[in-house]
Amino acid sequence: MNDDDPGLITLPNVEIRARLVELRQQHQDLDAAVAALEAQPLPNQLQIARFKKQKLILRDQITKLENRLTPDIIA
Repeated sequence: MNDDDPGLITLPNVEIRARLVELRQQHQDLDAAVAALEAQPLPNQLQIARFKKQKLILRDQITKLENRLTPDIIA
């Protein structure tokens, strides 16, 4: 497995689930921040782009952790 964060390799499922909760909350917070910035009369496009990039990074981390919780099924 080629994981970007080697510290996550040995985490038990309980810790993975806890980390998923944290990452999902951060993702929701960034989503709310983007919505608030976009609602402004002159939104800061650079800040919006940075938040969206961070959201994508979080989404990738969430996907990796979710995949670790799902057992590989050989068909």
